Amino acid sequence: MGSLKTMSGGLLLGFCLTLLGWGAEGQWNGRPKKEISGSSPINLGQQQRGTWWPLMQTRENLTEVKSIKSMFQFRTFDPEGVVFYGDTKEGEDWFVLILRNGIPEMQIGKADILVSVQGGPKLNDGKWHLVEISSQGDFVVLEVDGQKGLVVGLKSKETMEVLTGQIRLALGGILVSLDKLLLPFQPEMDGCIRKGNWLNLSTPWETELIGEPWPCYQNIQPGSYFPGAGLAAFNTTDLPGHQTEEGGVTIDIHGDSTKMEGTVLSLKTPGQELPTVTVKINNNPKKVILTILKRDTITEQSFGKLSLTLLKNQVNMDIDDTHLTFEIDSIPDFPRHWKEGMILAFGGLPGDGVSYSSIEYLKGCLEKIQVQGQDVDLDRALYKDLSVSSHSCPSEV
Repeated sequence: MGSLKTMSGGLLLGFCLTLLGWGAEGQWNGRPKKEISGSSPINLGQQQRGTWWPLMQTRENLTEVKSIKSMFQFRTFDPEGVVFYGDTKEGEDWFVLILRNGIPEMQIGKADILVSVQGGPKLNDGKWHLVEISSQGDFVVLEVDGQKGLVVGLKSKETMEVLTGQIRLALGGILVSLDKLLLPFQPEMDGCIRKGNWLNLSTPWETELIGEPWPCYQNIQPGSYFPGAGLAAFNTTDLPGHQTEEGGVTIDIHGDSTKMEGTVLSLKTPGQELPTVTVKINNNPKKVILTILKRDTITEQSFGKLSLTLLKNQVNMDIDDTHLTFEIDSIPDFPRHWKEGMILAFGGLPGDGVSYSSIEYLKGCLEKIQVQGQDVDLDRALYKDLSVSSHSCPSEV
């Protein structure tokens, strides 16, 4: 095609052109770039936590675009995060597809017009779904598994124009400034894309990934996966547990302990050299080790659920049906310190200050983490190592 025309001043073309965008307001960080085929499996979870910069991106002259439709297969358990972004005019017209509460949401921007629409089936069920986005006149259409899931209409008063320049596509991030978004969201997406067909283009994607790309496991299950290389840490002021003092604070860990090895959790007051409480698992021989102020208690059993209840001068531990109580005068007033701010780490032992190095990292899957009965999302951690997957674990089935 020598030129492309679309109604509404080319708005929908750029988006529907649909897809992913490279970057309106950012630049590469200077690291060597690798090229990856857009049809290959792509694990979005390897994106650095807290960054909005895309995991990978590409661009192409609009004169080379021969289709205004893109499709790919997508799988995740993650309820929120960026799937892909696209723009034209160096980011003046842009489009982003995200998940919020597992439901697809599209945000579109053109000049001073912003649109946000959410709808369609939940996609965070851990199954592969065929996602297709296309431009149909004044509408952007999202189809899931062959069924129309979301339609966004947008018409500009501008006259028809010829689109020139480039379309920019990106996965796992956005390239417009955050203040352009109509509704904020968490950018991290623990999910996989495969068999992508992006506007029928064969242009490879570029990425600054260090090392080999993460695989997309054949089978996954819900949970947080720790491969033995890092941890996730929270400030307790960001977690539930500030309203109840007499009942204390309860931390629940769900998972098969026979498939874990290393530090499950640790609790540390800032400024202290060592954590006040740690829970470790050793499966050769089988044992759970609870350490309180350097005093070890060893239980030779496995579990499917472990609960710690932190009280004033007391710690209770429940391993399935086994209940243990520890009362030590030197144990701190946990509810008070919890409100003031402690570091709760999952998967390792936090160091001093901003150091999170450890030689006792957890290897295994924590199927569910709860504080005061509320699920803990590792994407909201104060610190999370890049190796840790927030919402999925590899599964044998």
